[in-house]
Amino acid sequence: MSENKKLISTTVEGQDLVMERIFDAPKKLVFEMYAKSDHLEKWWGPQGWETENRTFEFKPDGVWHYCMRCTDESQGEFFGHESWGKAVYHEIVVPEKIVYTDSFSDEEGNIPGAIPDILITMDFVDDGDKTKLLIRSHFSSEESLQQVKDMGIVQGLESQFERLDGYLEELS
Repeated sequence: MSENKKLISTTVEGQDLVMERIFDAPKKLVFEMYAKSDHLEKWWGPQGWETENRTFEFKPDGVWHYCMRCTDESQGEFFGHESWGKAVYHEIVVPEKIVYTDSFSDEEGNIPGAIPDILITMDFVDDGDKTKLLIRSHFSSEESLQQVKDMGIVQGLESQFERLDGYLEELS
């Protein structure tokens, strides 16, 4: 995407980072991108990274344990790096809403706690033939929110959502 690039709009509300993004696909399909393991592995993670789902249980109290690996040599010191994550789903309303806690983890799924957990609420909203995705990320403190912002959460999501746009185009 060049000049047509879609950006995430963001606001900070206390301990919450609120992000909004429009996708050129129906709500049911965008929701499905999060609800099925094989779809997630195709687009999750920033450009130049591949995702492997170790565990994927898309249900309340279910666990999603995954690894993102940098496969792009041009990313220098990040090439070959692994980043493990673990999510625990709390609420799923098909195809409207997903609520989960997202954490960095190790390969075994243990959560070290050095980087704050994030309570994420995703709302999928019809916007004509498009979908508006509203993401509210709640942090334990404003300092934790700033720490994750400084790590590049918004830029990472923009890159990831560009991958999702490409995947959605492939499917249509």
